[in-house]
Amino acid sequence: MHTPSRRTLLRAPLAVAGVGLLPVRPDFAPRPHQGPEENRLSEAGFAPPGAGQYVDPSGPEVLAAERRRGVGPMRRFRFTAAETMLDLGGRVVRSWAYNETLPGPVVRVTAGDVLNLTLANHLPAATTLHAHGVQLRCDMDGVPDVTQNAIRPGADFTYRFTVSHPGTYLLHSHVGLQPDRALYAPLIVDDPREPLSYDKEWVILLDDWLDGVHGSTPDQVLDQLQPGTGTSMTHGGMTRGPRNTPAGPSRVLHHSYSRMLNSEGGNVAYPYYLANGRSPSNPQSLRCRPGDRVRLRLINAGSDTAFRVALGGHTMTVTHADGYPVEHTQTDALLVGMAERYDVLVTVKDGVFPLVALAEGKKGQALAVLRTDKGRALPGRSVRPDELDRRVVPARRLAPDESVELDDREPDREMRLTLTGGMRKYDWGFDHQPYDPRKRHPVRAGERVRLTLVNATDMWHPLHLHGHTFALTGIDGVGTRKDTALVLPHRKLVVDFDADNPGLWMLHCHNQYHSESGMMTILGYLR
Repeated sequence: MHTPSRRTLLRAPLAVAGVGLLPVRPDFAPRPHQGPEENRLSEAGFAPPGAGQYVDPSGPEVLAAERRRGVGPMRRFRFTAAETMLDLGGRVVRSWAYNETLPGPVVRVTAGDVLNLTLANHLPAATTLHAHGVQLRCDMDGVPDVTQNAIRPGADFTYRFTVSHPGTYLLHSHVGLQPDRALYAPLIVDDPREPLSYDKEWVILLDDWLDGVHGSTPDQVLDQLQPGTGTSMTHGGMTRGPRNTPAGPSRVLHHSYSRMLNSEGGNVAYPYYLANGRSPSNPQSLRCRPGDRVRLRLINAGSDTAFRVALGGHTMTVTHADGYPVEHTQTDALLVGMAERYDVLVTVKDGVFPLVALAEGKKGQALAVLRTDKGRALPGRSVRPDELDRRVVPARRLAPDESVELDDREPDREMRLTLTGGMRKYDWGFDHQPYDPRKRHPVRAGERVRLTLVNATDMWHPLHLHGHTFALTGIDGVGTRKDTALVLPHRKLVVDFDADNPGLWMLHCHNQYHSESGMMTILGYLR
């Protein structure tokens, strides 16, 4: 049994684990397409189902796109995914984690570097790793049955790709409900020409937590949400069936409502909400000086919860959304959906200030503390800053920095998908169809694609497109660059993106329980 550890980002906020800065080996540059044995960096023998007319995840088009990203210094990391004991800041639970920490270790590189991350699987189940938000080579995307075979227990796999764009990103498992354990970690890509000026940086990962609490597991909770279904196909090609272990208490959320989301807050009632792995009863603190300019990198690693985030006594200046710069905009609070990331700047006043992440539409919150005076008492676990109920700037109101603004161009292809399903049958999907890894929605390299997502359900959904960033569209034309965006009930989300990264790319809801119930599909580049 592992000794419980409370290692957090605060103790080494810019630290990395197992990293070395090495010259790139000459053989790293992708070779010409020479057949399945030579061209694949993904697991030997893997072939995506139904490839046919579509670009292969390791095909020559993918290798050519990777060459265009260039080859910089190689940065090596190693994660071990294993069962371990975790301290949530007073409560110890058994769960699955990377390197026995919650969150996982910070992975930090510079734009242009080659990330070389080996994942050793010591879990009792297959797993993968996905670099959420990164425009990377397709066979390194970590989607089982689409870009690679899942990593078997006892095996390892090395993810290796050029990271070309700076920003705040998230690493997480892409198999089943594993992300609702501790299989996630921050990925920070520094800008070699950083335009922002600040004194300190604080990476904040927010999470909703139930694994190991009174016998609960994410899979049991999905069984509770899908009563009477027996077995069901899950992402990764595995089945869930009757379990030998007793189910924990019901975690199904009832009678919730969020005005901001215009629907229920979610589907799952979590016993804990965490900031950097800590519950509000024992929050993490960042010590700084009055007048310090602090960059907060806010990441929602939760599975079913949007967080409304505010720093007591301060306004925040939003500088980035999902890793891409925006025109600096002041706000009192932010609504951060699952897998969304926002960077903000604050100028610190003198005192002790709560950073509160309210679980939107639910009961509970996560808490961290920014402080300049060691002698003052910490705020209570239920503290509610006035800023939470003041100005909240939504993503659609942010304007992209001109350096990342898409050019004004008419779409070459228009695609329309309808989000369907409901709580009664828990049958989430696109166009009334469950997920099928053999089904593709075609695009062609070089196209400007307009994607319209129509939400015909009574729930809100954070939609994520792999391998690309899109621009939110509206009355003012092409807007904020993002890779994950909320679509509210009976509303639509219209986004534009350039088809400039060949391969097979997943589009899915980042509510893990919705995606595992079928709200996933694939966009495929035609050969």
